Amino acid sequence: MGLTQSVSTPSPSPSSTSSTSSASSASSASSAAAPERSVLAIDAGNSKTDVALVGPDGSVLGAARGGGFRPPVVGAEAAVGSLAPLVEDAARQAGGSGPPRVGHISACLANADLPSEEEELTGVLADRGWGATVTVANDTFALLRAGVADDGEPTGVSVVCGAGINCAGIGHGGRVARFPAIGRISGDWGGGGYLSEEALWWAARAEDGRGEPTELARALPAQFGLTTMYELIEALHLGRLDAARRHELTPVLFAVADAGDEIARAIVDRQAEEVVTMATVALGRLDLLGEETPVVLGGGVLAARHPLLDDRIRELLAERAPKAEPRVVTAPPVLGAALLGLDRTGAPEAAYARLRAHYAPADDAESGTESPSEA
Repeated sequence: MGLTQSVSTPSPSPSSTSSTSSASSASSASSAAAPERSVLAIDAGNSKTDVALVGPDGSVLGAARGGGFRPPVVGAEAAVGSLAPLVEDAARQAGGSGPPRVGHISACLANADLPSEEEELTGVLADRGWGATVTVANDTFALLRAGVADDGEPTGVSVVCGAGINCAGIGHGGRVARFPAIGRISGDWGGGGYLSEEALWWAARAEDGRGEPTELARALPAQFGLTTMYELIEALHLGRLDAARRHELTPVLFAVADAGDEIARAIVDRQAEEVVTMATVALGRLDLLGEETPVVLGGGVLAARHPLLDDRIRELLAERAPKAEPRVVTAPPVLGAALLGLDRTGAPEAAYARLRAHYAPADDAESGTESPSEA
């Protein structure tokens, strides 16, 4: 899909490395366990990491899940090192012992936000010796690949809204649109972390009189068995309540918004606005506003399909990008990383169908996505 950093020829941007294979190489895949045709797929997000060992026929031979992937916090070497137990676990399930040796590693990684970060992580992964070739892309590209068809030109835009928010798109000829998505310093707003912080801010001001009244001032502390925002603020500040539990506040925010609270609804509307703004800007950069194009939505916040958020996103897209085709991917993003790997190794058509069937949710056994008509 022309979006990855390659170990053999590191490039300055993800759009400059092609990932195609010849038809003759695709026809050589004869065994699900053939190491030279197998793929090690890695989807590493902020909160969790999925690893899958995929045979050339699309069979998932082994899989493992672990914690989040945070190279900016621990360094690239340590972050990749944390993948080793997962990779070895998947290899054992496939009948191997110790680290695997596959034909290609397809890694879609959170915090690989800049080309320089992709290049560094590519080199560190290559040094592990798990595969003959390595490509690294931001995890938004895994979502995009999971949400577009396996035949034809894979044009589209994806928006990930999980712990944070990011967007990427691929246009005709492999053109790429993306955002740094480093946080507020790069102009970002949204994701579960932002939503919980925003809810806390409004609730605190409502309780002490600086802001407008909101049910959030009661509902947020109640989530932790507390009665006031002061108690919640104190518990978070003094460490009596683990800061990691702030993610529990996002579902509370949506519940309060569903009940009609104006402040909570305004926060949800702002999230919808940010999702649609990123998508339409990417579509515009790629000259895709004038044609039917998938807009793939994923990550924990969007995959939850909160009606207020989901409906507002679709309303805004209909106004600003009428030909956009929003679809929510409910399959694990590692599917996208694995599909990118099959693209690279030139897998046969049946391999894609087998792989998608393995990861398909109950509501869509074919693709792991939901089209607008199924919303």
